[in-house]
Amino acid sequence: MRRREFITRFAGVATTLPLAARAQEAGRLYRLGFLVPVARRSAAVDAMFDEFRRNGFVEGQNLAVIGSFGVTNAQIADAVSAVVTATPDVIVAGPELYTRALQAATRTIPLVSISEDLVSEGLVVSLAKPGGNITGISLLSPELDDKRQDILVDAVPGIRRMAALADLSITQKRHLQQQQEVARSRGVELSIFSYAKADDIAPALDEARAWGAEAVNFLASPMQLISRGLIFDHMMALRLPAIYQWPDMAEEGGLMGYGPGFLQVSRQRARQVVKVLRGVKPTDLPVEQPSKFELANQPKDGEGTRPRDTGRTRLARRQGDRITTGDFPFCALAQNRHGAMSGLSPLLNESRK
Repeated sequence: MRRREFITRFAGVATTLPLAARAQEAGRLYRLGFLVPVARRSAAVDAMFDEFRRNGFVEGQNLAVIGSFGVTNAQIADAVSAVVTATPDVIVAGPELYTRALQAATRTIPLVSISEDLVSEGLVVSLAKPGGNITGISLLSPELDDKRQDILVDAVPGIRRMAALADLSITQKRHLQQQQEVARSRGVELSIFSYAKADDIAPALDEARAWGAEAVNFLASPMQLISRGLIFDHMMALRLPAIYQWPDMAEEGGLMGYGPGFLQVSRQRARQVVKVLRGVKPTDLPVEQPSKFELANQPKDGEGTRPRDTGRTRLARRQGDRITTGDFPFCALAQNRHGAMSGLSPLLNESRK
């Protein structure tokens, strides 16, 4: 009887806790803050608000939006002051610089962030137990940067020189050294070209081209999305193949992208925000990571050119890898590195002419 009584009580607790976490107060106006670099009218933000609606939080009804969208690095300090002073229930925080500035301003308002690696950046103690007032999505960026480099080496036949474009505010020196070592093991010389702001990107690309780069790996940075129009135009002018952090970027003018879908990640973060609005504390809400990844390229149109704003087409599947099925990215690398990506080679060769 004691065992049965224990099981009954445990089941009761297990049932009660999720209900408490899902509690939503009728008649309450929830106040949601934002401090993000993306524009308010963007697909990513629209996806978040759609997810809020699906979970019963509707702007203009029981949800009030406070804070700033499209915030540049230079505007962070003023925007942080404004949103923290407004004391929202939760703040949707941008990447590391934004989240770190908010963390310095408040240790009580919950922050839900998307960043490249929340643990190594020191923003949370661990994925399972974040500690403090921050939780969110950690993007696995160092590992995915390495994976993108490997894909690009496989995709560009006979490549000998590759450039890595690195955001100085994000990319750690030891990560760059590791990438150079891995490239060297495959007979490729990797040179690092850095930038600190959007205006530095085009000159860095010109420098990479002058050095003799045959392809470019854009290392993870929020600047990729913010400055994607500038980047795509300049890359097409230089006729250099490149791989980007987000597969979504292959839809908008980029040649290749590998990683989680940005809209997918935006919805994932929105679901975390919902949990916090319903009463779960950030310290009790594990940091999540993307679980589905995609390798995408921009297809040619009927005239053999690479159009802008086209639908997504997946790259040829590599033997021994499951990239295109949206699985976890750290599967075994391709067993056949010679020809498994040959379906992409004509496109890459054309871009280098």
